[in-house]
Amino acid sequence: MTEHEWTAAADPARRVGRLVEFHPQLPSTNDRARAVLAGSSADGDGLAVVADLQTAGRGRRGRIWESPAGANLMVSVALRPQLPASRAGLLGIAAALAVRDASASMVPEDVLRVKWPNDVVTTDGRKLAGLLVETAIRGEDLAEAIIGMGINVNWPAADLPAELQGRATSLRDLAGAELDRVELLRRLLDALAAEVEALERGASPLERLAGVSALDGRRIVVDTGDGELEGTAAGVTAEGQLVLASVAGMATLAVGEVVAVRDLEHAGASR
Repeated sequence: MTEHEWTAAADPARRVGRLVEFHPQLPSTNDRARAVLAGSSADGDGLAVVADLQTAGRGRRGRIWESPAGANLMVSVALRPQLPASRAGLLGIAAALAVRDASASMVPEDVLRVKWPNDVVTTDGRKLAGLLVETAIRGEDLAEAIIGMGINVNWPAADLPAELQGRATSLRDLAGAELDRVELLRRLLDALAAEVEALERGASPLERLAGVSALDGRRIVVDTGDGELEGTAAGVTAEGQLVLASVAGMATLAVGEVVAVRDLEHAGASR
């Protein structure tokens, strides 16, 4: 796909993705989006940065984000959200819903779920997309946010690295055919623009999250960074924290990673 095809996904009437910047190769789309946002140009807010290949892409907790060139969608959006810092957790959930909705428009809709805090997975636990949301807070406000999104689009299951076999999937495998990555980008930016606008109006994405949650009512294990907690996922607080019901009582987790879903373990897709 050419640079012109990618940049044609921009829409000046849409705040998010009113400009699209394409790179055949970048170290990190998040880093590029942050650099543009830090510059003096007013074009930074809402800019979407796309790369066909990232040489230093990263996921949560500093992991490397692997993706072959020309197969998937890797995009980061630079924002100056009009949000209080207390709603920062909801931004990641809203972005995950946008990724889920855009992806679900190209495959059977009922197969995709959102796994707190912001992964998109299939009903049997295979990962389709991951997000890395990096924020800066000034006082009580969210000064800026970089929303990095990686979606497996045309990456055949047979070509996945050994460590991802059985644990990840792609839109191609779910749809049974190769898909148009530019069209997916356009749908994603439309969905994300609507989510950001709703959040800034004071709306919450939590009711919609409950309808597509991969975790509610399931017994899970969460790595908090200080250890692991096991319990039953009991929803999300108004600020976007995971509620976990365990033998020790109710806990709310602002950060963490779900590393096992016990009722999916028999399928080998729990981690």
